[in-house]
Amino acid sequence: MKVKVRYFTTLRELTRLAEEEIELENNCLLRNFIEKIAQKYGDEAYRYLYSDRDKKIVDPSVRFLINGKDSRMFKGLETKLEDGNIIAIIPPIGGGN
Repeated sequence: MKVKVRYFTTLRELTRLAEEEIELENNCLLRNFIEKIAQKYGDEAYRYLYSDRDKKIVDPSVRFLINGKDSRMFKGLETKLEDGNIIAIIPPIGGGN
């Protein structure tokens, strides 16, 4: 199956792409998709996507939208992806005084 990935800020700079199509196995979970992106783009992608690479803990400040809806509205990292999904990787939002 194929999904479309949309990148912003740091990942857009790293991948040099605004979006791309990624081939995934059927019944792929969001957590496996994240690992595939990290493997494809290397150490910098791992640092961006994971708060603990060794334990495979995805950084909670990075959001993943599936067809425009936050993955937390579904099953979070355990959400099964479907052919044709559009996944946007949303960077952490910083704030200040």
